[in-house]
Amino acid sequence: MEKFILNSKFKPAGDQPAAIEGLIKSLQTGRKYQTLLGVTGSGKTFTMANVVETLQKPTLVISHNKTLAAQLASEFQEFFPNNAVHYFVSYYDYYQPEAYIPRSDTYIEKETQINEEIDRLRNAATQSLLSRKDVLIVASVSCIYGLGNPGNYLELSLEIKKGMGFKRDKLLRRLTDLQYHRNDYDLQRGTFRVQGDILDIILSSEDTIVRMDFFGDEIEKIERLDALTGEKLENLESFTIFPAKHFVTPEDQLQKAMENVRLELAERLKELKAQGKLLEAQRLEQRTNFDLEMLTNTGFVSGIENYSRHLDGRSAGEPPSTLIDYFPDDFLLFIDESHQTIPQIGAMFEGDKSRKTTLVDYGFRLPSALDNRPLKFAEFEKKISQAVFVSATPANFEIEASLNQKADFKPKRLIPLTPPPLPQGRGKNEEAIIEQIIRPTGLIDPTIEIKPIKNQVDDLIERIKERISAKERVLVATLTKRMAEELSEYLKENGIKVHYVHSDVDTFDRLETLRDLRLGVYDVLVGINLLREGLDLPEVSLVTILDADKEGFLRSETFFMQMMGRAARHLNGHTVLYADKITGSMKRAIDETNRRRAIQEKYNKTHGITPQSIKKAIADTRLAGQRSAESITEAESRFNADITKMDKNELKFYMDELDEQMELAAKNLEFELAAKLRDRLNEIKKIKRLVKS
Repeated sequence: MEKFILNSKFKPAGDQPAAIEGLIKSLQTGRKYQTLLGVTGSGKTFTMANVVETLQKPTLVISHNKTLAAQLASEFQEFFPNNAVHYFVSYYDYYQPEAYIPRSDTYIEKETQINEEIDRLRNAATQSLLSRKDVLIVASVSCIYGLGNPGNYLELSLEIKKGMGFKRDKLLRRLTDLQYHRNDYDLQRGTFRVQGDILDIILSSEDTIVRMDFFGDEIEKIERLDALTGEKLENLESFTIFPAKHFVTPEDQLQKAMENVRLELAERLKELKAQGKLLEAQRLEQRTNFDLEMLTNTGFVSGIENYSRHLDGRSAGEPPSTLIDYFPDDFLLFIDESHQTIPQIGAMFEGDKSRKTTLVDYGFRLPSALDNRPLKFAEFEKKISQAVFVSATPANFEIEASLNQKADFKPKRLIPLTPPPLPQGRGKNEEAIIEQIIRPTGLIDPTIEIKPIKNQVDDLIERIKERISAKERVLVATLTKRMAEELSEYLKENGIKVHYVHSDVDTFDRLETLRDLRLGVYDVLVGINLLREGLDLPEVSLVTILDADKEGFLRSETFFMQMMGRAARHLNGHTVLYADKITGSMKRAIDETNRRRAIQEKYNKTHGITPQSIKKAIADTRLAGQRSAESITEAESRFNADITKMDKNELKFYMDELDEQMELAAKNLEFELAAKLRDRLNEIKKIKRLVKS
């Protein structure tokens, strides 16, 4: 059996040893809830990794946004390079849910744009869960949405071994049942092709070809090939074919499900006609019969998830299967940045229910479609074996649940609240709430300065220029997307290398922008709240918050604590709050920061520690070595990165990046882009030779 083996040159330091010991003790004694209150830069991810290695349990880490989830997945992949670390988020680059607006009689059809790479990673995650024990998955809150029954998913899987007897035609039919499609001309993920005695397939979780060579009815040879070049990568003794889609159903169960759909349809039509809703009845009958015909002929239909209750054999109101159901019962759960993630989990159900109720009332969907939904919080809580809330600013819910071991979440409390005073010391509540305030590097929380709002942009520019001259980076928090974009444009006009990040920026583009900030392609990043929780940017020394005294969710105590923490990884960490008055949120955040600074300074003095800025390699944010093709076309924006600001390791990484982009551009037949990348590489090599000479 595979085991988690932590790979790191670092040893626990600062508060980490006590936090690791406390969490392990708490979890081993069977406590369901515990909180890790870890300040920014204290190494919470490293603490989690040590706990995972000790307990050796399949682990789920839930994050509240894709950007942070991707960063966490990359970090855990570094800690566990030989284990199954996966990334599971919504696979939609664009998602317009099905909806109906009665007042204008407007039906909005479901429209989606699926990110094939993320879909592959989702399949890889579930397949690892069903085939091995050393699995750690970093997921967004999409993990509480219906995914398809894991029992059906596993039952329909097919293990192929070298030398086994298997009629080729029968195997092709099995592949079709697993939602693989034959394509002899353009082999893609989830398709197969046949050439004589050779069967090629690209599994739903991979991007390489698995080739089976038949001799009669015997599988004589199995090979893995490069999907582009056809180059042989390895010989295989066996492999498992899992369904290409998560919503799959055995044939006998599918027939039973369709019969139940027909029965529900007949009953619902009677109800609608009795209410005089003849138009709704006709609409529902046509739509449902069309879907049933598609299921009969192909085994799949767009919107199949709306029939998931019947396909899974669930009772009305019973929760759907989710990613959590693919885990064994004793799995370990970390809820990262829990003050943000918990409210998201609690809010998902009601929003989804409101939209679907309208569709049901007006004859667009059967009532059973309401059971295709995210989990209610109470249902989510029942699926938890043990959970650790991880946050620098835990809200009331996490603290109360840890102290009382009850998850009394109230949906109306969706906005993170100011937590009650934490228990001082490590007495009777040691196992419930564990503080991790001391950083291994000795860094203390950033200093704080308050400046008037008048002329805040002019003052900001002067401070940015000071940091740029010191080769340091700056984050700027605004109140709106429009202001973020306009401020970015204004800073560009003043000769500053700047970019903005907000929710309209694609997932992979956000990751590339954050990485470019570290590389020096940009010196300043402007955003709203996407620059807050968990982003690991050790080059950032200055955080500025515009209009800090505009009290509200985006200027709450939690916001200030999280945002100021972005400067806590640098020796010169400093925060500027532009405000004309000190609000209650500002005061509480400043007081808490000063409390932590006092503890950190005392620890450093007692142990003779000299604070040092965090040094961290700029990791490749492309999970599993992959990258979206769309981001490659933006490579030109990185041609002119200032290599004079890069150290030896950064320059090597930058050149390796350009080389990979050049090769991928050539594979995608983007020869003009490949030529530009080649020229940029040659230019850098020439400069290096001149410097050496």
